[in-house]
Amino acid sequence: MVGGASLLDTFFADRNKTFWMFQLAGWLGYVLVRVFHSLTAISSFDEFGFNFPVVLPVAVIGIFLTWLLRFVYQKVRDTSLLITFSVAIVCCAVLGLLLSSIEAFIAPYLISDFGFATGLAQFNNAMFQATVLFAWTSIYFGYHYYTSFLEQQERAMKATAMAHQAQLKMLRYQLNPHFLFNTLNAISTLVLEKSGDDANKMLTKLSSFLRYTLVNQPTQRISLQQELQATSLYLDIEAVRFGERLNIVLDIDDRAKSALVPSLILQPLIENAIKYAIAPEIDGGTIRVCAKVADRKLMLMLEDTGPGVPDVNNIVSQSGSGVGIANTRDRLTQIYGETHELTLKNLVPSGLGITITIPLEHSSRKNL
Repeated sequence: MVGGASLLDTFFADRNKTFWMFQLAGWLGYVLVRVFHSLTAISSFDEFGFNFPVVLPVAVIGIFLTWLLRFVYQKVRDTSLLITFSVAIVCCAVLGLLLSSIEAFIAPYLISDFGFATGLAQFNNAMFQATVLFAWTSIYFGYHYYTSFLEQQERAMKATAMAHQAQLKMLRYQLNPHFLFNTLNAISTLVLEKSGDDANKMLTKLSSFLRYTLVNQPTQRISLQQELQATSLYLDIEAVRFGERLNIVLDIDDRAKSALVPSLILQPLIENAIKYAIAPEIDGGTIRVCAKVADRKLMLMLEDTGPGVPDVNNIVSQSGSGVGIANTRDRLTQIYGETHELTLKNLVPSGLGITITIPLEHSSRKNL
């Protein structure tokens, strides 16, 4: 089975090559059917038998017409089923009539005792040609939908794997012993200062955040409002460590709050900003989180007042500072493919800006 799967993967790897293999094989089959029919025709004027000499040129013309038809189908194959089916029927009918008339036109030049067809006689073979083209169309769309299904399956599997990996990396890199040590140390300080209420609130927030990270499946999409609530728990914990040095500004469009986002998509980026933009600065800094809706897209923006990075296109190499960003980019790629954007830019006078653009979704379906 592995070898068979590998062979199929190799066969379907290059779509253009696969198209021409199907194209040549299909029209060769067309020629063989016409030849077989001409050899078994009862009458020399059988509608298939009389024009055997024109089968090959008609097949060549058919290859050209279906090559053009491929470009038409590429424009409509991702639209609604009704539009795709209607375009396919019209194209097959029109090209069937055209191919039949071409065959009737060239036949007298290739068959000496065959006269020119006039009127409706030019379309005697239109039904057969249209049927052939419809069969070609069925194979084309069958191949397209099959490969699309395989790609979606592979993408879903990769998204699940990447989401699990992201959660594990989050637990390893973000909720690491260093983070827990600092949090517990802050709680210990509150206890020593006899700030029991504050210590209890701190433990409650830490417990709630840990519960959120463990209970919510990484393959789920949640509302941005839920994501911000979990992020607030994390920021409240960090606020105890940094006090007034950590300033958080939220600018969230009301229309964006119900939009679906991958769970735990903001926390690694905020953790990255705290670690490299806030912690090293004596006076701390500000992290600004914005969300807005535009052109059926959800835009999430995170800005900090840190020093920025020397090269936004090579951030992973910046002393490991891009781990959270790189993980987020990989996860978004597996979930949204080419329908997302993650861009970074250095701000003026200082700071780093990260913008995530994903399709706007409000569906109740949350599984990726």
